Amino acid sequence: MGAAMRRIHVGNALSAFGLGFTVPFLYVYVAQVRGLGSMTAGFVLAVFAVAALVVLPFAGRAIVRRGPRPVLLAALVTAAFGAMSLGLANSATTVLLSAAALGAGQAVMQPALATMIVDCSTADTRSRAFAMQFFLQNLGLGIGGLIGGHIVDTSRASSFTLLFAIEAAMFLLLVVIMSTVRMPHAPKVEGAPQAKGGSWKQLLGNRAMVQLSVLGFVLFFACYGQFESGLSAYGVEAAGISTSALGTAMAANTAMIVVAQFAVLKFVERRKRSRVIAAVGLIWAVAWLAAGYAGLGHGSRTMAAAAFVSTYALFGLGEAMLSPTVAPLVADLAPTGMAGQYNSAFALVKQLALAVGPAVGGPMGASLHGPYIVTFLLFSLGITFLAVRLGRQLTPVQNQPSLAKSRVVAQGGAPTEPVPVPASS
Repeated sequence: MGAAMRRIHVGNALSAFGLGFTVPFLYVYVAQVRGLGSMTAGFVLAVFAVAALVVLPFAGRAIVRRGPRPVLLAALVTAAFGAMSLGLANSATTVLLSAAALGAGQAVMQPALATMIVDCSTADTRSRAFAMQFFLQNLGLGIGGLIGGHIVDTSRASSFTLLFAIEAAMFLLLVVIMSTVRMPHAPKVEGAPQAKGGSWKQLLGNRAMVQLSVLGFVLFFACYGQFESGLSAYGVEAAGISTSALGTAMAANTAMIVVAQFAVLKFVERRKRSRVIAAVGLIWAVAWLAAGYAGLGHGSRTMAAAAFVSTYALFGLGEAMLSPTVAPLVADLAPTGMAGQYNSAFALVKQLALAVGPAVGGPMGASLHGPYIVTFLLFSLGITFLAVRLGRQLTPVQNQPSLAKSRVVAQGGAPTEPVPVPASS
């Protein structure tokens, strides 16, 4: 790991640590501490998603033209301003505007950091780099939330102001760290698109990337979009899960990621990416069956809680398998110099899924218990189907980068010609 990659990973950890400080307490802060009510708090959460959807289509082009580091620095300053403003806001208007700035900055950080990882890694090290990124993000979020929970006091608005000030300080510290990163020269696409929408047209013409985007939407919709909405509502309403058991389930998810991330990495690196993603769909199908037993199995309260905790743990295992698989595949599908555009497009798909997922899953999980489980069980099986289909669109090296390390690929017991590493898809 070079010096540039070390700084990028430190940046990932610090940004996640800062977000962990505030995200779990945002609703309470707006609705209760500032006394603006649940409706305004709901609008604030919606503004985060809307801000991301507005800026991400432009972020990719900016990364391609300017490079990922200047875009990241601008996003960090914007997020720091939004965080500090949110900690001082006391009216609905200022709260919403501050949330928009914070949400926009956070959204642009993701593809900018991902593109920096691509530029500072090789095909051999990329999976491990993204696995480390995911590991540090979850660790930072968990530690930030744990410390933040001991700082906040709903009777003192100043404690929340301190929380947002710490988050802003993390972003500004990250500006200093990222300013010292020496990025390798990344060649640009010959005749980079200047006309409006030109690069998007090029991306939409990449069938493998379009299929991966559809698959990504289903992945985020069926898992991440349900964590704090439909699945938690289902656990409380159908399975009678207590808040402490729900917290244990969340902790089990994070613990599984932290423990399993590098344990599964070697296994994942030696397998076809499409098959790894297909296996995740099957694992998540088992997770939804466990959730179904928790709420519909009519077992004891202890058994229901254990099954519900195992659901979150199985989701964590799938996430650990996806982190060194999906993000590097996005980078490998991008033509030279277009990684920023592709990362932004995939981040946009993720934000869409995270916006639609709670809106669909929340009401279903709270009231339509049986249909909720069946629906997302089918979505998980759909992940397996889409992953197998995607595998047919990928070149051998895109699907299994370890093949590039060998000079020949054996097929049917006989060596064939060397497998070329494509410069673009």
